[in-house]
Amino acid sequence: MEHFPYALTRPESDAFVERIEMEFDERGYGLWAVQEPRVTDFAGFVGLHHHDFPAHFTPCVEVGWRLARACWGRGYATEGGRAALRFAFDQLGLPEVVSMTSVVNVRSQAVMRRLSMTHDPADDFDHPNIAAGSHLRRHVLYRMRRPAGLH
Repeated sequence: MEHFPYALTRPESDAFVERIEMEFDERGYGLWAVQEPRVTDFAGFVGLHHHDFPAHFTPCVEVGWRLARACWGRGYATEGGRAALRFAFDQLGLPEVVSMTSVVNVRSQAVMRRLSMTHDPADDFDHPNIAAGSHLRRHVLYRMRRPAGLH
């Protein structure tokens, strides 16, 4: 949660899990739990999430990840992100998937580039759910359009 305004409380975390489960039920996609066999039962999550907060690019589907610090640098975000993008384009037929993070989160931006997502600085925005004046408010937006030839 290094690049989030605060860590979730247990009730907030439980409510978030309920929203993830509802998204699977309602939309057929969501955030997948990441496990590291013989190491941890839950390393974090990677997957797809629908957003409709007010912004020039919403509504949208985002590929995103949150991993425990001990699991950083092992390729889970990139591997899971690739699987989520394949699912988004091949199974769901989405025309575009985005990814976003605060401008200070250079690790996630590196994952976005490894996923071959593109960044146009004109798309960057102030996240409406983060307080004005916070160093986390300004966000970069990366995009990937469905590859040609997929229907």
